[in-house]
Amino acid sequence: MQKLTMNCTDAIPVAASNGCSVFQFRNDTGDGTITLYEVFPGVALAYNDFHMKYYDSSYQPGSNMFCIDYCREGRLEYKAANDAYSYVEAGDLKMDRRLTHTGRFELPLAHYHGAMVCFDMDIANRSIHEEIKNFPVDLKALQEKYCSDAYPMVIHKPDSIEHIFDELYKVPEKIKRSYFKIKVLELLLYLDALELPERAEEKPYFYKTQVEKIRAIQQFLAEHMDENYTQEELSARFDIPLTPMKKCFKSMFGNTIGGWLLQYRMNQAAVQLRTKRNLSVAEIAGNVGYDSPSKFALAFRKVMGMSPTEYRNRSH
Repeated sequence: MQKLTMNCTDAIPVAASNGCSVFQFRNDTGDGTITLYEVFPGVALAYNDFHMKYYDSSYQPGSNMFCIDYCREGRLEYKAANDAYSYVEAGDLKMDRRLTHTGRFELPLAHYHGAMVCFDMDIANRSIHEEIKNFPVDLKALQEKYCSDAYPMVIHKPDSIEHIFDELYKVPEKIKRSYFKIKVLELLLYLDALELPERAEEKPYFYKTQVEKIRAIQQFLAEHMDENYTQEELSARFDIPLTPMKKCFKSMFGNTIGGWLLQYRMNQAAVQLRTKRNLSVAEIAGNVGYDSPSKFALAFRKVMGMSPTEYRNRSH
């Protein structure tokens, strides 16, 4: 699947052997790897593991592509329409022709893990049918079914898809190559049989200005976690209506504003409990926005499953 990798100039090849290649991506927010296997001629299966806030993709499809992405963990922003964005979350299936795969991809949770199957349509359809005589799936018809325009189609947690991809993470090394072939064929049969409703429920999408404001709100809350702001105050401060603000934040980060802030504060408190032993629990409570140590202790136990003092003692 050389065409897939040669057209991505930001990928650094770090290893290659026996039909498997590993590529690395790096920027000032972290790094990521793609471990890619050639399954059939023109068909590649890859494991994507990214620990970064964003990555800038230089990928240009050098041929007619059909790609299937399964999100196992994390979150990924994608372009859903002109100047509009949506989010893939755990359990989602995204399919596209990689026509909008150049530019910046945001990872709102700073990590993304998933599997990807890509088909070079000029080669794959022929090679699959040469290897599996009378295979009933027409790859070109499948591409037309799911990729009717330039933008990705995302199916939110389709039934039974989880087991197809999760089993790819439990394969003994000695049977990997043969097993990958079976799983790719199983995936194609599944997608061929999957019936799309006439009016599929679309994932919500948000315009670039909304996304930028929500990103600014998240950063503001992180930088001012020792202060308390109502959602109405945030709405007014960042000039975004309350309801779209709540919906966009939940879609981007997979949690409500209050839920995200609670998790963030408790994680930061945990860091301070481990590393700033000169500070009392009450002082750390104040640092993360709690003027009542008892309320802080209740919140910390809710998130961490133990009291702040127990956590500090265990991490000694």
